[in-house]
Amino acid sequence: MIIIRLDRMLADRKMKLNELASKVGISNVNLSYLKTGKVRAIRFSTLNAICKALKCQPGDLLEYAEDEEDEE
Repeated sequence: MIIIRLDRMLADRKMKLNELASKVGISNVNLSYLKTGKVRAIRFSTLNAICKALKCQPGDLLEYAEDEEDEE
């Protein structure tokens, strides 16, 4: 499972969601869905824009964790 760490990066950068949405050029709603993990995919162009705005690497935003069912 992929865990989205956007909330942590926003806090680290002391940036509000609406400020990032404005810099990236996507709606607050779509960015909020991403932040809460309610999306199934992200475009590389969106990921690129988020990394540029937050001055971070994709690995700072995304984390892999095994699903419980994968462990069996």
